Amino acid sequence: MDRMRQLVDILNKYAYEYYVLDNPSVPDSEYDKLYAELQALERESGTVLFDSPTRRVGGEPIKAFERHEHISRLYSLDKAVTDDELNAFFTRVGKVAENPAYTVEYKFDGLTMCLTYEGGKFVRATTRGNGTAGEDVTAQVLTIKSYPMTIRYQGTLEVKGEAIIRLSVLENYNKTAAEPLKNARNAAAGAIRNLDPAVTASRRPEILFYDVNYMSEPILSSQEEAIAFLEREGFKTFRHVRLCKTPQEVFDAIGEIDMERKTIDVLTDGAVVKVNDFAVREELGYTDKFPRWAIAFKFEAEEAVTTVRNVVWQVGRTGKLTPLAEVDPVELAGATVRKATLNNLGDIRRKDVKVGSKVLIRRSNEVIPEILGAYEHTGESVDIAPPETCPYCGTALVEEGANIFCPNRSCRPRVAAMLANFASKGAMDIEGFSEMTAYQFYDELGVRRCSDLYFLGKEKLQTLEGFGDKKIRNLLKEIEKSKQIPLDRFIFALGIGGIGKVASGDLARRFGSVEALGNATIEQLVEMENIGEKTASNIVAWFADGENRAELSRFAEAGVKPFVKQIVSGGPFMGQNVVLTGTLSQFKRSAAQKLIEEAGGVCQSAVTQKTTLVIAGEAAGGKLEKAQALGVKVIDEAEFIKILSENGIALK
Repeated sequence: MDRMRQLVDILNKYAYEYYVLDNPSVPDSEYDKLYAELQALERESGTVLFDSPTRRVGGEPIKAFERHEHISRLYSLDKAVTDDELNAFFTRVGKVAENPAYTVEYKFDGLTMCLTYEGGKFVRATTRGNGTAGEDVTAQVLTIKSYPMTIRYQGTLEVKGEAIIRLSVLENYNKTAAEPLKNARNAAAGAIRNLDPAVTASRRPEILFYDVNYMSEPILSSQEEAIAFLEREGFKTFRHVRLCKTPQEVFDAIGEIDMERKTIDVLTDGAVVKVNDFAVREELGYTDKFPRWAIAFKFEAEEAVTTVRNVVWQVGRTGKLTPLAEVDPVELAGATVRKATLNNLGDIRRKDVKVGSKVLIRRSNEVIPEILGAYEHTGESVDIAPPETCPYCGTALVEEGANIFCPNRSCRPRVAAMLANFASKGAMDIEGFSEMTAYQFYDELGVRRCSDLYFLGKEKLQTLEGFGDKKIRNLLKEIEKSKQIPLDRFIFALGIGGIGKVASGDLARRFGSVEALGNATIEQLVEMENIGEKTASNIVAWFADGENRAELSRFAEAGVKPFVKQIVSGGPFMGQNVVLTGTLSQFKRSAAQKLIEEAGGVCQSAVTQKTTLVIAGEAAGGKLEKAQALGVKVIDEAEFIKILSENGIALK
């Protein structure tokens, strides 16, 4: 056992030098000799130490990936593609912190990974998934050697990285592969998400680590410290992290990455800019999708010339028709492109796009590339005539500005998209209901409105192919559960143009009921911080529509009862517009916001003329100064807790 321990330690040291530091101290033959000795001792003793390198070999194929919830949500990044957009990010950060420092790092194009450690030992590896839960790919990741099996940190830890395959590795793999892989990004994702760990090992992926996602016992206060921590613990990082004290230094660092990126052996498509200080990050917080303290600057997209062969028109849930061009296949930004988007009829006319013509297309981070304009017309070029009738239902189309619409509310793809949005997780959250189910309900049950879902019974569902007793029981249970729904999610589910999840929450807090929102005027709506005139007009028009009002009545008849989050009777923050700033010691900012809202208050992200109260934690910065300048009442965390306790509100 002593010799085994000695061999494991020295082999892990050699592997760290080779795979992490790229600086081996012994030849491969020496490593192989010691590795063979360890294997023999393990066979003889029947024991394999936890961190033995022999555990990092592809095992038996698995049947399926299991879902695993991350301890802390993995957010995606907002994007900037112009200097102006990046300057807007600096402006937003500057409203919270004076002279903040930033880090600038490479943005790698691979598969985001999350590795978990407990008590100093590697526990599991998962993909990012939807940010809340991902797929458990531990068996696959065990074949990768660019991370440690044991670390010194003894708490619970989640670290983030990007699974990549180096361009040189991909090139060598393709020389002998039965099926060559097209690009490094898809190769990395396919290697990790392959059910056979042996396939993962054969493609030689690695993980480059760049973030600490969760620490049960926080010991870090900045991104700079996080990178140093990862390196100390033996995780492989990419050694290009710039600490910048001004926006200009950020631009300079991005320029360096843009110059260097074509010479490195890793696929990259941009730079990531992060606020360095964790306390400032806490103050900035998050949107529904992104952290407010980080942004991805995407480099100029790759462009190519190809030929348009056909244009099809797709109908969305609002009835708007969107043209999609089918083009000759072309390799672009690491992917084979066969389709490209055109925004609307006006876009086609402005860009002079024709079937049979060569066009210039761009692919950046979009799933579907965009046509930039005509490149060359040929003798085969034909004008793209907009359809006069809906290609799906035959209804005469209506042209409104640059867009054309199918006015038929019963149009098949329009109804299916509307139903899928209504049942989605951020809306009514009817699990098990998909767009495919929506088409089946449309075709076989005559479902035409969202409210129809609440009048389906077991007898009707039994007539559908693929619907057994268990599936029917689960779906009906989900539909029944959705009748009790928070008001903000119900508003989002209605599908009003321009109303996303954040705006739905603002409207729910401001008006408190569907009836009150339906009676709101444009003037009342535009007074809100995040509602403009166009969105306000959409809301008023939606509630003025007779069919929409009838739909609300059908929801009520079915027993759908949207509710607002319960507010403590006579809540101490009733009517208050509250801003949190600085670091709170007793709970996270999100928990404090929830307590304020339950106690009647409205949380704001910035101090304005409407702010009535500021709760200042430690290291409060610009928001506190602005509040003092405006004469806004300020209390500290101790006073905040006292107010809650005196009103019988338990800390969460």
